[in-house]
Amino acid sequence: MARVSLENISKVYPDGTVAVRDFSLEIADGELVVLVGPSGCGKTTALRMVAGLEEITEGQITIGEVVVNKLPPRERDVAMVFQNYALYPHKSIYENLAFPLKLRGMSKKEVEERVTRIARLLELEEQLKRRPRQLSGGQRQRVAMGRAIVREPQAFLMDEPLSNLDAKLRAQMRAEISLLHREIGTTTIYVTHDQVEAMTLGERVAVLRKGELQQVAAPQELYDRPANLFVAGFIGSPAMNFVEGELDRADGRLAVTFGDKQFAVDDAELAGHAGLEQYAGRTVILGIRPEHLEDAALVPNTPANRRLNGHVRLKEALGSEIVVHFQVDAAPVVLPELRELAEEGMDESVLLAELDEHRRMRRTAFLGRFGVTTGVKEGGRAEIAISPGAMRFFDADSGRAIRT
Repeated sequence: MARVSLENISKVYPDGTVAVRDFSLEIADGELVVLVGPSGCGKTTALRMVAGLEEITEGQITIGEVVVNKLPPRERDVAMVFQNYALYPHKSIYENLAFPLKLRGMSKKEVEERVTRIARLLELEEQLKRRPRQLSGGQRQRVAMGRAIVREPQAFLMDEPLSNLDAKLRAQMRAEISLLHREIGTTTIYVTHDQVEAMTLGERVAVLRKGELQQVAAPQELYDRPANLFVAGFIGSPAMNFVEGELDRADGRLAVTFGDKQFAVDDAELAGHAGLEQYAGRTVILGIRPEHLEDAALVPNTPANRRLNGHVRLKEALGSEIVVHFQVDAAPVVLPELRELAEEGMDESVLLAELDEHRRMRRTAFLGRFGVTTGVKEGGRAEIAISPGAMRFFDADSGRAIRT
């Protein structure tokens, strides 16, 4: 096991494309850190630079006590796990697991002992005589992980290893990877575009955008205290709701107005945004997560200055909850980082036309996660309660969270 240090690393391709810019990250000995972000954010490039599969344009990478910038991949003592498994189809599972050990010249007895131990750890003992095509996707992924583990490298590098699995199997494999890491404790860098995967696996999570590190923190810290709009919009499912608001004072306290209503800023929100007092009289961006919105009829003690009105467009029954799509009468936020998140999988011209229409009509789409007993009706008006401590505030120009 070893500490992995990335110091101001950058990757610029010959055509001038910047894939990673001035990226620094310290991964402690035995830590599991997840790199997460949308497609093209540079997370896989950063991982490949650690592995030696991409040359570094600038900066320094250290594994253990060794600067590895100039070392070829085979001399870095790291093991990669890919999304396509990369197994030898003509070899048995035993032979796939044993292959990296044989390359090292280990004795037949040592190879057998290690392979048997890893097969037992990954519950592959009954599959050792089979070929990869005879296994399920989850079993093949376990073999790929076993081939990395059996080498006992200084670090594991995992590049979206679960992306080819169905949703149920991904959830199962996430749990297996977490338990496996607790047992073997090898330093691990894990790349994914799936923020749920990142939050459930990572001891710390590093969020990237356009090749730059936005925030690195424990999963709960990212959720509770996002550093900027991009992190706030990327972390959480469904995504955080955003709206422009005017911060002012009412009855001696700070309050935020959007649409035709004014909402009290409570003590917990003030404590989490120490610099908020300086924004009185200014436009801010307000963020509220869907899970912090509820049908006001189900929380009757919510004060009037913590309730908003919305027009219900759609209800999605999920069994344990109902996701309610509604519109509030306020201007939507159209900053580049939020457009960027919205554009994932959506035609930009359609998105811009929709945003322009919403801005002209001063309507913002919101999501709420309501209890199953909610009585709100599609096409009707609803009164929605905002949970205590739920509001997050961001600078309208920079997009940064208001802290100091």
